[in-house]
Amino acid sequence: MSSWQKFRNLPYKPGQKTVYKISRSKIDLYVQCPRCFWLDTRLKISRPKGPPFTLNSAVDTLLKQEFDIHRASGKQHPLQEAYGIDCKPVPHEKLNTWRQNFTGVQAHHEPTNLLIFGAIDDLWQDKAGKFVVVDYKSTSKAGKIEELGNETWHDQYRRQLEIYQWLLRQNGLPVSNTGYWVYCNAKKDNRAFDAKLEFELTLLSYKGKDDWVEPTLQKIKDCLESDMPKESADCEHCAYAKSRTQLTLEALQSKPKKLYSDT
Repeated sequence: MSSWQKFRNLPYKPGQKTVYKISRSKIDLYVQCPRCFWLDTRLKISRPKGPPFTLNSAVDTLLKQEFDIHRASGKQHPLQEAYGIDCKPVPHEKLNTWRQNFTGVQAHHEPTNLLIFGAIDDLWQDKAGKFVVVDYKSTSKAGKIEELGNETWHDQYRRQLEIYQWLLRQNGLPVSNTGYWVYCNAKKDNRAFDAKLEFELTLLSYKGKDDWVEPTLQKIKDCLESDMPKESADCEHCAYAKSRTQLTLEALQSKPKKLYSDT
């Protein structure tokens, strides 16, 4: 592994010649809000993080183990058979590395000198020999999940698959435009918990288009080299930071001065 594939990021310095690592999630952060991205990468001021999704991580781990059983046998998973798709889990010598969060699938984008990486959940292959990107999702909501909607996080899911497709193509793999989400929906209508969760699994297909990735990488490079962008009108984090700063300044200005005695 090359030295530039190992290091953790320091703040980006304009004009730097060393390779700079950008994760799949950081690309999505830029798409959401260039200002939040700039603060994160230039000053290491990150958005507040929520609690870790430990149950989702457990589901991901169990799904990987389950699909790996069928990968080893060279057979389709029952979910693939149920949906009548011509794919099966495929072995690859780099799959374990590609699944790791801090390594993932990597590609050095030479025009910007950015190292792009992202961790995939699974890799399938169709009868034509093309590799298929698969991502696992888990939730708990009423009704059967049969398609994605127009929610903001659903657009993030779509971009996520497309970046993975782009990364695998940069590694020389023939990649299908069609990717899949294995969606696990925890049931809430059982009579009792009985120390277990039951899930309904559905398979959602998506025809990705990764032609936006490279132009976005150039915009990201320009952002890294520039001054801080303006606040994004539709970014709740920018709105919160602005309101907090304004209220803090107002409070400081209205606070009466404390008189100190010399004695």
